[in-house]
Amino acid sequence: MKQHIQTTGQGLEYFLTGLRRLPEPGIRAFVLIPLLVNIIVFSVMIWLATSQFSIWMDKMMAWLPEWLSFLSFIIWPLFALALAIGMFFTFTIVANLIAAPFNGFLAEKIQRELDPNCMPEGGWKDLLALIPRTIVRELQKLLYYLPRALVLFVLSIVLPIVGPILFTLFSAWMMGIQYCDYAADNELVNFKDMKVKLASPRLQTMMFGGAVSFCSLVPLLNLVVMPAAVIGGSYLWVNRRSPA
Repeated sequence: MKQHIQTTGQGLEYFLTGLRRLPEPGIRAFVLIPLLVNIIVFSVMIWLATSQFSIWMDKMMAWLPEWLSFLSFIIWPLFALALAIGMFFTFTIVANLIAAPFNGFLAEKIQRELDPNCMPEGGWKDLLALIPRTIVRELQKLLYYLPRALVLFVLSIVLPIVGPILFTLFSAWMMGIQYCDYAADNELVNFKDMKVKLASPRLQTMMFGGAVSFCSLVPLLNLVVMPAAVIGGSYLWVNRRSPA
């Protein structure tokens, strides 16, 4: 087990491991439902982004003093990046609320492969109990994310260069939390303790989350990001809480 985990020692490699495992027969069943959810959610997201972005951009630029208008060529891509990541992450949360139980089952499968003793074998009652628990956990992550995202979004308007950078870094951190948490929740680790584990080293978690964020912006690839990230996050979590 340790040798297998060590092959995915860097944040990006965890996510790539998840992508490589998607075609496996034992994994494909967990991909279909999140795939359908993502198709619906990202279709809505693309429609919203294309119809509203220019309006939001005009409002943001109205805050910029005229003598700083020459910075627009820098502010535009930074604001676009921060807004895109924020929208993708927000809609990913919605998709995760729907797909949370399936993601929990997928994380459990990977955890048992890597560490058969990580949790006791459960029956149907335990499986049924997983469904409401994972949904509650998604709401807990949402409550953690939204206030901070709102502050950073406002900061992106007030400080058009610094704000988007901070928002992008926070989104990478949050994506790391999002997809490692399924495995942590399966082991009944509370949200606070999970964040402490993932913060050491924080950069690795953010590298993983950043890879997920970036691939979520790539058309077609974003449709399979969720199950790949759940697999990669499960690898990361098992390695983090029981380092080699």
